[in-house]
Amino acid sequence: MTNLFVLQLLNGLQLGVLLFLIAAGLTLVFGIMDVVNLAHGVLYMVGAYFIATFAAWTGSFWWGLLLTLPAAIAVGLILEVVVIRRLYHRTHLDQVLATFGLVMIANETVKIVWGSSPLFVPMPDLLAGSVPLMGPLQYPVYRLAIIATGLAVAGGLYLIINHTRIGMLLRAGATNRAMVSALGIDIGKLFAVVFTLGAVLACGAGAIVAPILSVDSGMGESVLILTFVVVVIGGIGSIRGAFLGAILVAVVDTMGGVFGPILLGTFLEPSAAGQTGRILAPMLIYILMAALLCVKPQGLFGGRG
Repeated sequence: MTNLFVLQLLNGLQLGVLLFLIAAGLTLVFGIMDVVNLAHGVLYMVGAYFIATFAAWTGSFWWGLLLTLPAAIAVGLILEVVVIRRLYHRTHLDQVLATFGLVMIANETVKIVWGSSPLFVPMPDLLAGSVPLMGPLQYPVYRLAIIATGLAVAGGLYLIINHTRIGMLLRAGATNRAMVSALGIDIGKLFAVVFTLGAVLACGAGAIVAPILSVDSGMGESVLILTFVVVVIGGIGSIRGAFLGAILVAVVDTMGGVFGPILLGTFLEPSAAGQTGRILAPMLIYILMAALLCVKPQGLFGGRG
């Protein structure tokens, strides 16, 4: 049972850092630009398709990852200029409809370009295999690398946002963007930077998770729901809240799916406990969100107003 707990805790941490990479961009876009972007999950999917394509062309995962980053920057800039920039002064309903349209267009586009069959990215040899943790327990090296990468990105974002001029502008924009604009800051360029940063983080998350998942159209929708839960729990516009919210949601979701039926087994028959646990497990994160919002309506670190 101890080994199972440690294993699921690591799985939850790995899912949490992936959710953080996606949620960090989404919370900045929502908190600073006031744009509800339902197409953010599309960027996660596009990143996975990019690395699948570039890795196949070059024959190397690392070259594929290196080429994915500038491609992600280009996609973020194009989307911001062509679509998102036109939504800044529109209502949230208009933003939802427009970005939902982007989701449908993107899903059909990848089917046309790459086909409807899933793609697979080979595991890099350097990160293949497993390492012993405790007793007979072993854990894949690549999943540990994902955890380390997510923690490194979280630390980098913390330094950028709290100790650089661009970070100061981002924090000010999340608090009062009208005042930032009145002080002479080009708010259009700031928005472009924010959206592109969010696109790179989401594409990067899709790229690094591709070797352990199949790459297919529509893979961004399921993760987007969890990402919105993370943003709401952490607080709109807060990177720290996105990180803690992502870890909390991922650990609760992972642990609930495994240990929920086990705990219910002490009160119910094994078959009934398993069925009830499978039904209740997906609800835990939403129960957690509802309970937290009753206590802190702005989320863990959200601002007032």
